[in-house]
Amino acid sequence: MTITVTTWHLEQTAPSDLSPAQEPPATAGVRIARAEVPSPEFSHFLFTAVGSDVSWTDRLVWSREAWEEHLHRPGVETWVAYERGTPAGYIELEGQDEGVVEIVYFGLLPAFRGRRIGGHLLTWGTSRAWDMADRWPDRVPTKRVWLHTCSKDGPYALDNYRRRGFRVFDVKTADEE
Repeated sequence: MTITVTTWHLEQTAPSDLSPAQEPPATAGVRIARAEVPSPEFSHFLFTAVGSDVSWTDRLVWSREAWEEHLHRPGVETWVAYERGTPAGYIELEGQDEGVVEIVYFGLLPAFRGRRIGGHLLTWGTSRAWDMADRWPDRVPTKRVWLHTCSKDGPYALDNYRRRGFRVFDVKTADEE
């Protein structure tokens, strides 16, 4: 079966582009922390738990060594949202050349969607993309943050990115088997 998939590429070109989401109330018990110790098993868990129902497949074939190599690259960061101690979702950043940071993956586990955690996590992660040079002294300050989403992602993904101030700079459509 062939499906048509639309992919949107979005960007911010200044920290002032970010339009923050409202934080969940303190009573919700939501906190965000960086996974500072590279863990292939934890990263694999996050990837599969968040992406299993939205067709994330590209990293399913990665070996432990491939995860290890990826996670030890300078400028790769994983920020995890927790609700009362339970992982709710994550955002993965990858510092690239010339002050560019890509939001490579972002999403919530299915049970945590629709609870206003996603906008907060995207706000937090985008802010961390803008201040990445503060944590990686060899990096130049961030000049651009970008990402892509597609029609296979959750139904609110594109709107969430736009509400956070991301602008579409390219759209592609392709048929997939």
